[in-house]
Amino acid sequence: MAGLTERLLNEGRLEGRQEGRQEGKLDVLLRLLTRRFGPLDAATEQRLQNASASDLERWTDNILDARTLDEVFATH
Repeated sequence: MAGLTERLLNEGRLEGRQEGRQEGKLDVLLRLLTRRFGPLDAATEQRLQNASASDLERWTDNILDARTLDEVFATH
């Protein structure tokens, strides 16, 4: 029983760290997009909230070359 409890705690910690990293990526991207393009509309904010970690990473990279918000979200 102790082994199961320990395993569940470790899994919970791992999940918490992953969620924290995802939230950090989202926070950074929101800050960068707002600074570069001004206030974001509700649809864009919702899109960001629902994005995967890989989407957030790709869009964060895209912001370096994008001239418009649409270019940030374009697939290359």
